[in-house]
Amino acid sequence: MAASQFESLEKTLEKYLPMDELKEVKRILFGEGTKMLDLPQCAQEAARQRDFQLLGCQFGAAREQLRPPRTIRVGLVQNAMVLPTSAPVMDQIDALHRRIGDIVEVAAMCGVNIVCFQEAWTMPFAFCTREKAPWTEFAESAEEGHTTRFCQELAEKYNMVIVSPILERDESHGATLWNTAVVVSNSGRVVGKSRKNHIPRVGDFNESTYYMEGDTGHRVFQTQFGRIAVNICYGRHHPLNWLMYSVNGAEIIFNPSATIGGLSEPMWPVEARNAAIANHCFTCAINRIGTEHFESEFTSGDGKKAHHDFGHFYGSSYVAAPDGSRSPGLSRTRDGLLVAELDLNLNRQISDKWGFKMTGRYDMYAKELAEAVKENFRPNIVKE
Repeated sequence: MAASQFESLEKTLEKYLPMDELKEVKRILFGEGTKMLDLPQCAQEAARQRDFQLLGCQFGAAREQLRPPRTIRVGLVQNAMVLPTSAPVMDQIDALHRRIGDIVEVAAMCGVNIVCFQEAWTMPFAFCTREKAPWTEFAESAEEGHTTRFCQELAEKYNMVIVSPILERDESHGATLWNTAVVVSNSGRVVGKSRKNHIPRVGDFNESTYYMEGDTGHRVFQTQFGRIAVNICYGRHHPLNWLMYSVNGAEIIFNPSATIGGLSEPMWPVEARNAAIANHCFTCAINRIGTEHFESEFTSGDGKKAHHDFGHFYGSSYVAAPDGSRSPGLSRTRDGLLVAELDLNLNRQISDKWGFKMTGRYDMYAKELAEAVKENFRPNIVKE
């Protein structure tokens, strides 16, 4: 079976495993803290009519004596391109706006408070073709661009915080480009932006042709529904990147991505889940779907012959909790919306139980890292 036809790990397990074994396998794979979430019938029907998967899950926390539950709902959106990559730029953007608008409307029916889209959601993931035209024309202002205005309208209409990862055109600094997530408040105002900290140089993914490492550090955004951060794509491979968002107080870290099966799929179920455990916070991993074909051939750094596509973007978006549990993943082959209800009290409860922040030797790490980046550094190796 081709990778692009394999729908999901969960569907395969459910198809072949007896019910009693399936329950134990899911306990081991997904933990015990996740329950399925009943979603409104109107939302389910709308998702069917608009041809995307709708999945709901719930992460609870123990009742406390001094704090009420802090329950919110997040929405993760994964989608394929609507038009061919050869279509006019504005046609592609507008088609994606319409598609995402339809999905966000269903998210609103489900009571979603914060929604996050996939990396560079308004365009094909063309950054590895090394062609500048027409791909740089998709870049927009983070503060005043067409897409940000679109998100502001949605945010105000549905009382929803929106995380919108785009290709940013920074007119204040020579019209340079950045890979940026714009955070729009449920009031409709732009709260701020967070730029991609780590740029891949592996296989087809050599994105420094278009933008370099971000300069916004590890910003955390205080919203009405909790403190959020955005760890864009390749940053998920760097544990210290997750850590610094957590150090700055993030309760939920979104990881909008674009990654293909042949490169990273075995890592995908592990990294965001590990980060949730290690940092006592919720993490939300989002990946696009489909295979995007480009008219011009391009080559990669791994010896492959020239080709017209990167391979299959495998979706599988999921949410992970600090107790080690995680949701099922969305489909590998279909557009989807994952709605997750989170009790943010779980973060502190797990922190009190495991104490990673309390037992972490950050002072020691900081001292040794400060030495390690010096030109005259010598590793601390003891020899006979």
